[in-house]
Amino acid sequence: MCQTVVDSFLSWFPVGMANGLRRLYSLLTFAAVGTATARAYGFPDCASGPLKNTTVCDVTKDPITRATALISLWTDQELLNNTVNASPGVPRLGLPAYNWWSEGLHGVAQSPGVTFAPSGPFSYATSFPQPILMSAAFDDPLIQEIASIISTEGRAFNNVGRAGLDYWTPNINPFKDPRWGRGQETPGEDPFHLSQYVYNLILGLQGGLDPKPYFKVVADCKHFAAYDMDNWEGNVRYGFNAIVSQQDLSEFYLVPFQSCVRDAKVGSVMCSYNAVNGIPSCANSFLLQDILRDYWGFADDRWVTSDCDAVQNIYSPHNYTNDPAQAAADALIAGTDIDCGTFSSTYLPDALQRGLINVTDLRRSAVRQYASLVRLGYFDPAEAQPYRQLGWSDVNTPHAQQLAYTAAVEGIVLLKNDGVLPLAKHVKKLALIGPWANATTLMQGNYQGIAPYLISPLLGAQQAGFEVEYVLGTNITTNFTSDFPAAIAAAKRADVVIFAGGLDETVEREEVDRLNVTWPGNQLELVAELERVGKPLIVAQFGGGQLDDSALKSSRAVNAIIWGGYPGQSGGTALFDILTGKVAPAGRLPITQYPAIYAEQVPMTDMTLRPSATNPGRTYKWYTGTPVYDFGFGLHFTTFDFSWASAGAASDATNSTDLRGPSSTYSISDLVSRGKKSAAFLDLATLDTFSVRVTNTGKVTSDYVALLFVSGSFGPSPHPNKQLVSYTRVHGLAPKKSTTVQLPVTLGAIARADESGAKWIYPGTYTIALDTDGALKHTFTLTGSAAKIATWPSDSS
Repeated sequence: MCQTVVDSFLSWFPVGMANGLRRLYSLLTFAAVGTATARAYGFPDCASGPLKNTTVCDVTKDPITRATALISLWTDQELLNNTVNASPGVPRLGLPAYNWWSEGLHGVAQSPGVTFAPSGPFSYATSFPQPILMSAAFDDPLIQEIASIISTEGRAFNNVGRAGLDYWTPNINPFKDPRWGRGQETPGEDPFHLSQYVYNLILGLQGGLDPKPYFKVVADCKHFAAYDMDNWEGNVRYGFNAIVSQQDLSEFYLVPFQSCVRDAKVGSVMCSYNAVNGIPSCANSFLLQDILRDYWGFADDRWVTSDCDAVQNIYSPHNYTNDPAQAAADALIAGTDIDCGTFSSTYLPDALQRGLINVTDLRRSAVRQYASLVRLGYFDPAEAQPYRQLGWSDVNTPHAQQLAYTAAVEGIVLLKNDGVLPLAKHVKKLALIGPWANATTLMQGNYQGIAPYLISPLLGAQQAGFEVEYVLGTNITTNFTSDFPAAIAAAKRADVVIFAGGLDETVEREEVDRLNVTWPGNQLELVAELERVGKPLIVAQFGGGQLDDSALKSSRAVNAIIWGGYPGQSGGTALFDILTGKVAPAGRLPITQYPAIYAEQVPMTDMTLRPSATNPGRTYKWYTGTPVYDFGFGLHFTTFDFSWASAGAASDATNSTDLRGPSSTYSISDLVSRGKKSAAFLDLATLDTFSVRVTNTGKVTSDYVALLFVSGSFGPSPHPNKQLVSYTRVHGLAPKKSTTVQLPVTLGAIARADESGAKWIYPGTYTIALDTDGALKHTFTLTGSAAKIATWPSDSS
């Protein structure tokens, strides 16, 4: 079906449905091509082709010069043709077609730019857990290492023509509303946590901090900006206008993007479907020019792509312009360099003829794109580039498999345990019941590739040596009860009952938001029946968003609850290694688990964070109610003790007596003066490094995640409950052993934004607390006058 026929057909559908069908058609078309043969990703021939001896092939020149020289050879029509993600290239110059859209959220993924072979080499790639679970590990070095594996495999696919060099990942929109269907793709709700996560992820994907001579791949931070609703109560992302204060943009929504762009120097950014304060993101010069390029320094060897069909959405349903050509022109002029779709290549010719744009506008965007490809080594000899030597032997290596397992183990969170876990040695027979009990592809979540293998909970139990009786019991959303008797009978014959359920992509995914945070279908009814059997009962909850576990938490018949997100290819093994005590759980919730009433108290369309008469407050920082489980909550199989140590204490502090603790007073003027000398940006300057001595006082070797929060009545009112300012993960701390962890806190971490978006550090009394329960606290004072540590651009629009 040609694209014009597709567009004509889809014109009969509502905009939201049409966009979804268009994206599905695109994915299926590329998937069909990929089953037969590799997509033709070629490289320009600088040795003997038409580009030989041109400046773009001169490796002694800088990327901008090389790209500018190439683009100067293009005709106006060639410029117009190459404004879309499926760029046709310039055949007369020997410049191949190139698809800018490849995906790699948690492994090389099926997408228009990626094709898997039907069998044999390049028929699969390592499938890591979804980001929501990986982030629960609070292990930044692990994230960087996983990202490096993903980009290695991406390069290997590219070298045989099966993937591009640009990966439209990560999704770093804060997961502020638990109903959002795409929250599973994100690292959670806390902007500081997201910032650390994405910084390490980008370094791993791109091959370092602004690497030279070559990027490994180019990553893409999305969705810019204030995008966290897809389809809720008739409100659809394609035409939604997010009303957001400058204070909330600065202090919450854009914090991860600043880390991604300014600090990690990502190579590309995706503008989002929604409008922000009345202007569609992909036509929003305040976002794309004032903040992204002028304020954060997004250079001209980096580019912006629209989300798919978001340029078209400027015209409809946003109705921001009176005609399609004006919408395409507005996007280009605002700073959208690539249209994911065909809208720009269709309507920019008219815009050019009418003088809405000029050739300089087209060349600017093309130079940005091809300067990026220059930095990827696209025009350079393969033999001089290590990344061009990667191949099938570099995909799903034993090390990659181990990392996929480790990420699942480290992320799994123990929410409740009355002592039933780890399972006793005498436990031999399990009843494994529920819609997740035999999950395979379900364990991957969305934006997934083809995994080399998928170890279900059922297979994990069998490989752990248990005699397992598996019963489906019920599905995620249905209310059938015909399998209840079989489930109850199996439970009666078992030593321990495990119910595996929660959410799946029928209720949470792109374009599908939830209406509530209750357990869907009749899963809890089945759990209640299993409770009455009287056997030890463990609930394994899966999915990206949280569910209200109040009934399970309070029930004496539910002995343990464990949350496993979407755990990837080794999920079943990870789950049962924790249940049996082969490894100990130490993951922490990266999101708040709210009671069910939360969904009735605030609409998804309310973008404000601070509590009001119509809003109980968003995220753990502002929520005024009582959560079922806090952000950062997670139990262990052992116990720990904590004390303050000086910053100079040894990392292995078993015998250390240097326990002087942190300072009690800091001068704001001194902090600012030192910060200006020591940091590239004042918000990255260090307030202090807080050293904590952690002792394993129990009987089980375990990891421990140290979370440091700050609270106090400083800065503009209202004041957050607390905010995360530092974290780290201790690995394998043996019983009766101690170690000292260093928790650096920056000025930016304790700063507050004023109404204009400028960030300040304020005088006052601050309390730092370790862990969600404040197991260790310290109070200090900032003295002197408030100091502005970061300005914020003025939104003249």
